Amino acid sequence: MKKFMTELRGKTVMTNDGQILGMIENFVVDTVTGDLAHVLVIPAEEVEVRLFRTDAQGRLILPFSEMKAVRDVVVMDVA
Repeated sequence: MKKFMTELRGKTVMTNDGQILGMIENFVVDTVTGDLAHVLVIPAEEVEVRLFRTDAQGRLILPFSEMKAVRDVVVMDVA
């Protein structure tokens, strides 16, 4: 399935087991290969951010390769 990045911005991100992680704010692209490397997620209030890799703005840095489903919400396979 093909989607524009603008269609994914603002979507809710959740884990396979239904935990809400937050909302997609942006993406990190590898400028050499053109591949999407990471998804930047504004964390939900109930998320323990210290369990995740974060950037200087406090956004969760999730591997794009772990994005499993895109419908009303985006499902990420995070451990």
